[in-house]
Amino acid sequence: MTGLRRILVLSIGGLALTGCADGLRPGARGVFEIFAPPSPAEAVEMATNRYDPDERYRGTQLLSTATFASEPVYVSLFRDNASDQDPGVRAASIRALGLHGAQSDTPLLIERLKDEDPTVRAEAARALQRIHSPEAVVPLLERLSNKTEDEAQVRVEAASALGQFAQPRVVEALIAALGDEQLAVNASVQTSLRTLTGQDFGLDQSAWQTWYKASPSLFDARAAYIYPVFYRDRNWWEYFPFVSPPPNEQAAMPVGVNPSDIAAEPGRGNDPGRAK
Repeated sequence: MTGLRRILVLSIGGLALTGCADGLRPGARGVFEIFAPPSPAEAVEMATNRYDPDERYRGTQLLSTATFASEPVYVSLFRDNASDQDPGVRAASIRALGLHGAQSDTPLLIERLKDEDPTVRAEAARALQRIHSPEAVVPLLERLSNKTEDEAQVRVEAASALGQFAQPRVVEALIAALGDEQLAVNASVQTSLRTLTGQDFGLDQSAWQTWYKASPSLFDARAAYIYPVFYRDRNWWEYFPFVSPPPNEQAAMPVGVNPSDIAAEPGRGNDPGRAK
């Protein structure tokens, strides 16, 4: 028996003997069944368990990564669980709506931007990176400001989501947010400013302000907004057939964006929200 094979056999045997419950199926008749994920019916049962928020979280999370989760019955479940009493369930549900929801989910996502739990707020801002709606601009601007949002990660996600809205008030707010004390927020702001304007003055707030005041047209060099995604290479153990690969995503434009409309957003002169 080779050294690697011996390690695998001992590891699997140890898991089975010690009864490690997470991810293992009770009553399995072989190695591949031990590591098989719950069926869709089992995941739904978990996601709707009235008595166990941990089960609801796990079930919602499992369903959200499934290829069939965009079907109406599952999206409806995500919408219901987005108002769950448990913040973990709410966060998982909002994440699922970002993956599988529609523009009609914007009011629900905006509502969760004001959730008492910062993780839920961050997930709502992240979901709005993937679902385009001008209704979200003002709520996202509120989450961008450190005067109205204490959690830096929420500000990071809001700054990224705002990169899809070519409005002068958005550029103004992003430039102001370069003064945020958190570097992660600064980096997200810089990326959105570069996408919206085609300019790159780094983190130099003064240079951005000078350009903004002198530029007659802010968005002539605008690029298409592509929402950020999770991606990493496989670890060595993820090449084995019973181990799931990393949950990598495909980058794309948000739902509801027409590529031909990129240049048709409000300009400097007709944005009712711009500073006077």
